[in-house]
Amino acid sequence: MWTKKGVYRGRQTEGELTEYIRLGGFPAIHLQRYTDDEVYTIVRDIYNSTIFSDIVRRNQVRKVDQLERIVKFAFDNVGRTFSAKSISDYLKSERRTIDNETVYSYLEKLENAYIRHRCSRFDIQGKELLKTQEKFYLAETALRYSVLGYTHTSIAAMLENVVYLELLRRGYAVNIGKTPDGEIDFIAARRAEKLYVQVTKEIKSSETEKREYKRLLDIHDNYPKYVLMADDFAGGNYEGIRTMHIADFLLSKDF
Repeated sequence: MWTKKGVYRGRQTEGELTEYIRLGGFPAIHLQRYTDDEVYTIVRDIYNSTIFSDIVRRNQVRKVDQLERIVKFAFDNVGRTFSAKSISDYLKSERRTIDNETVYSYLEKLENAYIRHRCSRFDIQGKELLKTQEKFYLAETALRYSVLGYTHTSIAAMLENVVYLELLRRGYAVNIGKTPDGEIDFIAARRAEKLYVQVTKEIKSSETEKREYKRLLDIHDNYPKYVLMADDFAGGNYEGIRTMHIADFLLSKDF
């Protein structure tokens, strides 16, 4: 398939992106050809080893079931803003009492074990880092599927997760951008460089298109701005905003 820039992106590349999102990038799963179930068994073993060695044993956690419920909630809410209180309220609905400080402690332990990353919000207008309503992303997409099972409804969040990890890999400090009308998925800064990124699985309506582009157009500076999609027809320029297929962005050397 030829993109609007004249670069050929084959079905193989798109298929590899789909496989990477679904199965992840742990080296152990690429040593030979495994079924999906075998991959998730391997990843689950890695997850269990990390949870029990780096968190439970090291921190002498006694309520392992409570920890695992918090992990599942966090995994199921990748790319969404949530607070310790929302987790506490969720557990209370299951008749399990836990205070906010304990929730924060567990979430911090997951970060220290490199299972998840915290992404803070940055107020673009006020130019300050905010201390509430962070988002969290997994260090490996397959962790979610090995624990919760694979679902098509999670793909949009996992696409966002993959872009976040790639920006980190390239040395950017990454934040969510808060605007007066909503959010920019990512503001990525590296020394004097900066770029703004919106990630969406696809744009099906003019309302969605307006929402994705307007927030970027409302930022009046000259740093690069991107809208990334998994749509076959992604590509081109919209009032200075580059529209790209996510696979092209991940393989690009331009940022």
